Amino acid sequence: VHLIPVNPIREDGLNPKSRKRIMPDLLTEPPAIDPVYEAHIYCNIPTIAERSMEGHAPHYFKLVSVQVLIRHGDRYPLYAIPKTKRPDIDCMLLPSRKPSHPQLEAFIKHMSKGSAAQMDGSLSSLPRYPSHSLCEMGELTQTGVVQHLRNGQLLREIYINKHKLLLSDWTAKQLYLETTGKSRTLQSALALLYTFLPDFDWKKINMRHQWSTIFCSGSCDCPMRNHYLEEEQRRQYSLRVKNSDLEKIYVDMAKIVGIPTRQLRASNPIDSLLCYFCHNVSFPCTKTGCIGMEHFKVIKRHQLEDERERQDKKLYFLYALLATHPLLNQTVNRLQRIAEGKKEEVFVLYSAHDVTLSPVLSALGITEARFPRFAARLVFELWQDGKRPKEHFIRILYNGADVTFQTSFCKDYYKRSSKPMCPLERFVNFVKRDMFLVFNSTSYYDACRRRPL
Repeated sequence: VHLIPVNPIREDGLNPKSRKRIMPDLLTEPPAIDPVYEAHIYCNIPTIAERSMEGHAPHYFKLVSVQVLIRHGDRYPLYAIPKTKRPDIDCMLLPSRKPSHPQLEAFIKHMSKGSAAQMDGSLSSLPRYPSHSLCEMGELTQTGVVQHLRNGQLLREIYINKHKLLLSDWTAKQLYLETTGKSRTLQSALALLYTFLPDFDWKKINMRHQWSTIFCSGSCDCPMRNHYLEEEQRRQYSLRVKNSDLEKIYVDMAKIVGIPTRQLRASNPIDSLLCYFCHNVSFPCTKTGCIGMEHFKVIKRHQLEDERERQDKKLYFLYALLATHPLLNQTVNRLQRIAEGKKEEVFVLYSAHDVTLSPVLSALGITEARFPRFAARLVFELWQDGKRPKEHFIRILYNGADVTFQTSFCKDYYKRSSKPMCPLERFVNFVKRDMFLVFNSTSYYDACRRRPL
């Protein structure tokens, strides 16, 4: 123990060298946002080994199912800043280049033999790993592949090696795999599965295609979901218009690249600038000047303020409840089947986007969660109580942190119970009934059509 000397405190509670009041103001300002720190977290550069809370439970609990929802790994931008040179990033996979992974070379070889896999429709025509010397727009990078090789390895150590969720003779029926039709989501799923599965056998890989980024499958017709999304977009626009610092930055950047401010804003420059930032590449320059860190900080800070206001205003929350119900309903139905003794689809992987994960976090009530970083993972674990085999519990983890008791349906249970998990029926009741209470409805169909009062 290191004892740290302190200045003596007088009886009246004041330091003799300081006349400042030591009583904190009760109405303190929220902590200042550090946009550079937040951007580093968003990049999720694979460096140190990650600590995680997945798979933790009392010894008499048995893990019976795991469902994982991931965001794809690091990618090349979806938008280009007009009249600037695109970031010079190579999307070839080179095991000798950092960041790398001990299994990257074996992964590349294995991916080239993937013709035996069952892939829905258009998925079979997508490349199974990135392979362009200059990345294409939206293409997964080597960093993105490594992020998910690490995710898969981490989950394997816990769920396969420790909990024996899948044995070496696992079958295709024990998996449920679904991805959107983008190469970056398919490739992210394959990278995770390669290091996760006891044996990556192409004949057992059956990848389903999901055309909707919110994974609404056959339940996508929901007029009120679209209404709340439009209201949320109006709120975003209003906040942006009020931000004079942001406007000045856009005007300045537009002058540097020589285009109208409106055109620059429409090109979504933060998407491109984050790629420069995450890959430690200098921001673009023209003859007129350079886009710099100050431009980046102001836009990123506004993005973070927007996320904070989004939590407060609740429009996004209403959108999220309707957007995610089909996916959460599918999740709950599967967990119920497994709790009843079914042995199929015990491991589920949905490979998706930030616009998939973000509303799920919001709908569950996990308001403290950061916006989904590259290769973010949200995990639903189903556990059976060994002492009472008919009782099942869930744990929810976000990027390795246990967020079960941050959920709206299990906050109060935590205060009254000694169990380190949430009863499955609480999650079931939330998805089947409580999600609709805020809409004064009793079903998804009704909530999708009932106009707010």
